[in-house]
Amino acid sequence: MFALCACLCRSAPAFEVFDGLQVHGFLSQGYFLTTNNSLFGSSERGGSLDFTELGVNASWMLRSDLQLAVQLLSRRAGEAAENEPELDFALLDYTALATADRRLGVRVGRVRLPFGLYGDTRDVAFTRPSILLPQSIYFDESRELAISGDGAMFYGEEHSPWGNFLLEVGPFSPRVDNDNSEVAILGVPQRGHLAGRLSFIGRLIYEAPIGGLRLAVTGARFESGYRPRPPDKFGPGDDLFEPLILSAQYDAEAWSLTGEYARRRVADENFAPGFDFDIVGDSYYVQGIYRWDPYLEIVVRYDALFFNEDDRDGTQFKVANPGIPAHTQFAKDWTAGVRYNITPSVMVRAEYHHVYGTAWLFQQDQVGFPNDPFSSTDKKWDLFALLVSYRF
Repeated sequence: MFALCACLCRSAPAFEVFDGLQVHGFLSQGYFLTTNNSLFGSSERGGSLDFTELGVNASWMLRSDLQLAVQLLSRRAGEAAENEPELDFALLDYTALATADRRLGVRVGRVRLPFGLYGDTRDVAFTRPSILLPQSIYFDESRELAISGDGAMFYGEEHSPWGNFLLEVGPFSPRVDNDNSEVAILGVPQRGHLAGRLSFIGRLIYEAPIGGLRLAVTGARFESGYRPRPPDKFGPGDDLFEPLILSAQYDAEAWSLTGEYARRRVADENFAPGFDFDIVGDSYYVQGIYRWDPYLEIVVRYDALFFNEDDRDGTQFKVANPGIPAHTQFAKDWTAGVRYNITPSVMVRAEYHHVYGTAWLFQQDQVGFPNDPFSSTDKKWDLFALLVSYRF
């Protein structure tokens, strides 16, 4: 019923408090070493251990058609997150219809957002294809915006001889009342307050009846508004984020091939003279995974992100914004990594990234933040990462 709980249940033993109530958890610790730029702390000099994920979730079958699910998450990610516990999701799932071929229901509360192929389960290292998800689609900088929201999610499943169809669609309010969202939308935290507005998201997945083909399309409209607080350089502005994601995956016994393409419209208005804009960007990745045996897995990926499809090298942006490098507007990332499952509950990963551009770097981790975070960054940089993860 819940993708996250299901992924944890497959290979990790559950802690069953009493009949119908199960508790799962996970703990991940990462190490990041970079050249030229910082990621998840001061990673240039000797590396950084400022990346930790700790989560506990519970699911309780109140009735055969009604389930309660909750997850608490504590996350440290350099200067962007400091281990403060937060309610990641908390929802009631009501199944209105359940037959062998069809299922209909609704989830209400703080619900997971069906965002691409990996958005539902991105917190759990065991369900990710790599230490870092493809940043062209799954921005860690604005993670809270896309991972969950307060609202309702209607879902339906249809199993037929032509394949399986899974639809999720619903209204919600985005989680933008946090420093990361303010930095992503406004550049730096401000005195005022960002508030989520009525937004919508939907995803349709098709699974072929034979083979491992999986196709998906995700569309969303995220809206938020800014309430200034004097003295404030911004007025009561409006922010709009409209992504459209096309996804495809083929999963064979020993290998898988995955690709996703996104077009994103981002528009700000009424914030301040010269600050308003309306641009369309695009991004994509192609990823291959080879499973050597049940323990060893290898991943290779190319990932590309462009904030403005009409200014892919950032030249026009640099002219309009003197002092901000053009390479903040794009990122091209070659990734190679390895995963080893020590036990069903313990996993280690190592991966290397060669990156051209800084579009997905955290501003908060750079030495000049908040006044001049990117002047000291380099266009070409490398990243080496290690991760150890445990789940129960």
